[in-house]
Order: sequence, then C-alpha cells, then structure tokens
Amino acid sequence: MASGESLLSPAATRSLITRFLLAPAPGTHLAPPERLADLTVREREVMALAADGASNTEIAEGLTLSPLTVRTHIHRAMTKLGARDRAQLVVIAYQTGLVRATPPA
Repeated sequence: MASGESLLSPAATRSLITRFLLAPAPGTHLAPPERLADLTVREREVMALAADGASNTEIAEGLTLSPLTVRTHIHRAMTKLGARDRAQLVVIAYQTGLVRATPPA
C-alpha cells in the first residue's frame, strides 16, 4: 500500500468484500455496530467512503478536505478500531453495517 491508497481497484475490492459478506464462512460473526462508538462522525464518514473504494484524493475532494486530513481520519479510525491496515478497516466497515454489501450485477 502506498500513501494509504488501495492495491486493488475499487470495483475489485467491492466485489471481493461483497462475495465475502454475502456468503460468510461457517462460524463467522459480524462485528457489532457499537464497535464504531469511539469514532467521530467525520471518521465514520471517511471510513464509509474508503469502504466504497474511494481514494484519499477522491474523499478529500468530495468532503472539501485536504488529502492529509483524510489520511489522518483514516489513521485515527484504524487506531481506535485496532485495524492493522486499510483493508481491515474496510472489512470492519462492512461487518459493522456502516456500509452495506450489494450483490454484483
């Protein structure tokens, strides 16, 4: 991962996560939404956009922030949630229901 950008295309990331969430492995449990309680509203907003596959630059443009500020929000969310990387943060976003998986078209 370079500068917080994803290694997979947003479409590939969404497809992979959607398939995982629509058919979780036996014994897999979704994380409770309360897990997000320590995040600020902005951290949740940035996390949701990252989970949708937006880059830091795209998030910054959409929210009228600097890319550095977006990176800070993502880092703080990762720290608060104990996520080791952006991919794990995205999985947590789906597991907690912050964003919803939709079946592929």
